[in-house]
Amino acid sequence: MSEYKTLAADGMWDNNPALVQLLGLCPLLAVTATVINGLGLGLATLAVLVGSNVTVSLVRNIVRNEIRIPIFVMVIASFVTIIQLLMNAFTYELYLALGIFIPLIVTNCAIIGRAEAFASKNGVLPAAFDGVMMGLGFTVVLMLLGGMRELLGAGTLLSGADRLFGPVAQNWTITVYVTEHPFLLAILPPGAFIGMGLLIAAKNAIDQRLTARQTKQQKQVTRIRVTAEN
Repeated sequence: MSEYKTLAADGMWDNNPALVQLLGLCPLLAVTATVINGLGLGLATLAVLVGSNVTVSLVRNIVRNEIRIPIFVMVIASFVTIIQLLMNAFTYELYLALGIFIPLIVTNCAIIGRAEAFASKNGVLPAAFDGVMMGLGFTVVLMLLGGMRELLGAGTLLSGADRLFGPVAQNWTITVYVTEHPFLLAILPPGAFIGMGLLIAAKNAIDQRLTARQTKQQKQVTRIRVTAEN
């Protein structure tokens, strides 16, 4: 259980692929104009991560070391093609909105990195769980950045939810405020860079506070022990 707790903490916080490893930033910054765009790309990336991790773990003992990277890329490309065709069939408008960044999941260093660093050295269940947590961590960052940009830029949240969830989600849009002139800095690519920087800064600030608190607690425990011994 401790191993799975470590994998969960790494994927969601300690080793988050977007906030710590800074991998897959090109699609992350390009498509996160709305929460739904971020969620759609995040779910696609999560599915590819889980599928490729499980497959790489299954074949890790029969793939020669010299050709492992090309094999991993082929596995990832196969799952990306499956996801692309499924999105084309069932979420066509979202597929059009994400555009070229769906097939570019193949080149996402976070997926290749997990296949090489973890899945190729561990069993199926740990590899699948690692893929789920890394994918969830990446998806959460996509949604946070998309929500920040959509809220500041247009004053809404969950705009275009029907593109992912179908007609049932046509009325899911939350209007926080109405504006005649959208805040273009938030909607355009520069807003993505600024928003990403703010998210990374917030995480670093939280980590520093947690570290300072742990250090203070350790000092207090040490003082108590010294007092008790004396």
